[in-house]
Amino acid sequence: MVDGVPTLKCLEVVFGNILFMASAFIIFVLFIMFVVGAFNYLTSFGDEKKVKTAQGTIKYAILGTVIFLASYLILTLIDTIFLGGHGKIFRFEIGPTLTP
Repeated sequence: MVDGVPTLKCLEVVFGNILFMASAFIIFVLFIMFVVGAFNYLTSFGDEKKVKTAQGTIKYAILGTVIFLASYLILTLIDTIFLGGHGKIFRFEIGPTLTP
């Protein structure tokens, strides 16, 4: 803020907060999927249809976790190779910065 007026630099904070909240939401949803899948598996009592449904839920939760972690690792790899590994890819910056 400059003299109490938001500038374009404030968008960096907004996008950073959106990225953080989206990641937290994805992790929360994956955790809930694991819990629901495990609960359905434990309470299926050998019913073949319920077991398959629970295994599908757990399978998709694992797949979602792998995709989420792979996307994070790919972004970290891009940051390391092309941006010098300073974590700049996770900080949104508009224009050049004065600090190294």
